[in-house]
Amino acid sequence: MKIIIADNAGFCFGVKRAMDMSMEVLNENNDSIHSLGPLIHNRQAVDKLNRLGLRVANSIDEIENGKVIVRSHGIPYEIYEKISKMDLELIDCTCPYVKSIHKKVNEYWRKGYKIVIIGDKDHPEVIGINGWCNNEGIVINTEDEATNLPNLNKICIVSQTTNTLDKFNTLSKIVSQKSSNVEIFNTICNATNLRQSSCKEVAKKVEAMIVIGGYHSSNTNKLVEISKKYCQNVYHIETVNDLSFKELSKYEAIGLTAGASTPDWIIKEVIEKMENINNDEMMKAIEDSMVYLQRGSIVKGNVILVTDNEVMVNVGYKSDGIIERTELSNDPNISPKELFKEGDEVDVYVIKLDDGEGNVVLSSKRVEDVKNWDEVEKIYENQEKVECKVIEVVKGGVIASVNGLRGFIPASLLSVKYVRNLDEYKGKTLLAKIIDFNRNKNKIILSRKEIEKEEIEEIKNKVWDSLEIGNIIEGEVKRITNFGAFVDIGGIDGLVHISDLSWNKIKHPSEVVSEGEKIKVEVLDFNRENNRISLGLKQILPRPWDVFMDSCKVGDIVKGEIVNLLDFGAFVRLDSGVDGLVHISQISNEHVNRPSDKLKVGEKVKVKIMDIDEEKERISLSIKEALEEDKDEYIIENKEIDSTIEERMKNK
Repeated sequence: MKIIIADNAGFCFGVKRAMDMSMEVLNENNDSIHSLGPLIHNRQAVDKLNRLGLRVANSIDEIENGKVIVRSHGIPYEIYEKISKMDLELIDCTCPYVKSIHKKVNEYWRKGYKIVIIGDKDHPEVIGINGWCNNEGIVINTEDEATNLPNLNKICIVSQTTNTLDKFNTLSKIVSQKSSNVEIFNTICNATNLRQSSCKEVAKKVEAMIVIGGYHSSNTNKLVEISKKYCQNVYHIETVNDLSFKELSKYEAIGLTAGASTPDWIIKEVIEKMENINNDEMMKAIEDSMVYLQRGSIVKGNVILVTDNEVMVNVGYKSDGIIERTELSNDPNISPKELFKEGDEVDVYVIKLDDGEGNVVLSSKRVEDVKNWDEVEKIYENQEKVECKVIEVVKGGVIASVNGLRGFIPASLLSVKYVRNLDEYKGKTLLAKIIDFNRNKNKIILSRKEIEKEEIEEIKNKVWDSLEIGNIIEGEVKRITNFGAFVDIGGIDGLVHISDLSWNKIKHPSEVVSEGEKIKVEVLDFNRENNRISLGLKQILPRPWDVFMDSCKVGDIVKGEIVNLLDFGAFVRLDSGVDGLVHISQISNEHVNRPSDKLKVGEKVKVKIMDIDEEKERISLSIKEALEEDKDEYIIENKEIDSTIEERMKNK
C-alpha cells in the first residue's frame, strides 16, 4: 500500500496559535480558566484540554471570574465590550487573519456599505464577523440565497475563511450584479487555500482518500467535499478508531489529509496504525509544507489579494504577508492595482514576521533597493564608472541618484575646476566614480572629478602619442609670462619661448599674442618624462629677411617705423619685418647731436636702402637720401606742370 500525504495537513497557523497560547495559560494556572465555546472543532482535543483544566462556556454570562479564552474563530464586538466591563482577564486567541476581516467589515460598514458574508450563518466565525457590523450583515451560503438578494446601494463582500474558492467566486459574481458599487475581498484563509489545493492534487492520484478531522468542522467538511469531486472512495474520520483497515487494504494508493483543527497526535496515530509511515516522516511532511522566513530576506510569493491600500501575498509561510501602499513603490501616487493583480508572482522583502496581528510585513520597493545596493556595491568593488543624475543641491555639494539610490557628490569633487554655482548641475546626468561606500550607513560618495582626471589623462596620452617634431598643430594661448606664452594643444600645455614668438626682437610676449587667442605652432621638441613641450610660432611664418630679399634692393625707397634710438643712430623696422640702421649721419642734412633730437620711437619714416650685407643680414638705410629724392621728384613734377602750362599759354 502506497500512502500519499497532502503537503498541507493538520493545524493551521490560527488554530496552532490558539492551542499554544491556551497551553501556556493552563501550565501557569489551573484556576477558573474558560474558553468561550469549544477552543477548536475537535472533540478529542477539547477533551484533552478539559483534563488540563480548561472549561468550555457557551456564553460569557456563565463566567464569573478568572480568565476567558477567545478561540481562533473570534467573537462579535459587543462581547469584547461586555468582557471589558466584567472582572475577567482576556486571553484573545482570535486568528489574526479573522481579525483582519473584522477590521475590514467594520471599516466598510462605517462607510455605509451593506456587508454580505458568504458562509454558514451558524458558524461561530461568521457570527463573530457579523458582530463587527452591528449584526446587520447579510449571510448567504447558496446560489439561491445570492440570487434572491435585493438591489443595494453599496456592497462589501467577505467570506468565511474556510470556504472553497469556487463557491466564493460563484456567489460573489451573483451578488456583484446587485449594485454598481461593489467591493469584493477574498478573505478565504491562505492556509485553507493551500490545504484545499493540496487535497485536490492528492485526491486526483489515489484510489481512496482519508480526511481526518471533526465531523462538525467546517474546513474539514470542505476537504471531504473536494476529495469526493476527484476520488470515489472518501473516508471522513475523527480518530484512528473510525478507520476500517480491512476495507482500506484493497487499495494500492491511499491519500491522506487533515482539517485545520486536527491535532498532530491524532494524525500520527492514524499513520502509525497504517504501519507504512512513521512519526518522523509525518512530522517532516507537515514541516516541509512550511517556509521559514528571516527578516531582511527576499523571497518569492504569489499575489492573492489587491486592494486600494495594500497587497496580500502568499509566501508559503504559516501566515500571509501584507505589502502596505507605502512599501509598494517609491512613487507615493501609484495605486496597488496599477502594479499588481491576483496571481502575479513577485519578489518581496521581509520587514517583520509579525505585525501584531499575525501577518508578515513585506515590501516590494525594498527588493529593488536591495538589488540596487548589490549592484552599486559591485560597481564600487570593481572601481567601475557609473551614471548618476543630480536631483538636489544641498550644503557642501549635490545629491545624485545612482541606480535609484541617493549618493552625495561634494562640491570639491564635482570638477577639476572650481565650481561657483552648484545649481548649474541640477538635472544633469554625470559619469562618476564611487569613492566611498558603506551599505550599513546608507553611504555612497561619488566623484565626477576622478572621471575628469582620467579623461584629461586619456586625452593627454593621445596628444603625447601623436606628437612629432616638426608637426604644426593648433592651440589656444592660456597664459602669458615674461619669458613666453603657454599654449594648450589639446589637454597639454606647451611653451612658446619669447625667442620663438617672433623673428624680430620683442620685449614682451603680449606684443605678439594674447590670452584666449587661437594660433598655429610648430613642435620644436618634447620630453614626456619631464612633461615639457617646446613650441614655436615664428617657425611657421616666413623669415622677414627672405621676404625682404625677394622684394627689395639697394636704392629702393621703402617705408618703416622707428623701433629703437641709440647714440649712433636709429633702427627702422621695414614693412617686410626686418630692421635696418639709419646712421646718425644719414638722419638729416643738418648736424644732429643725438638721433632723439630729430626722431622718436614709433614714428613712420621713408628710408632709402643704401647697402645690404647678405652674409651678416644687415641693412644700411638713409632718411636724408630719401628726402633728397622726394625733393628732386617734387621739382621734376613741378617743372613738368610748369612746362605744360607754358605750352598751353602759347597755343592761345
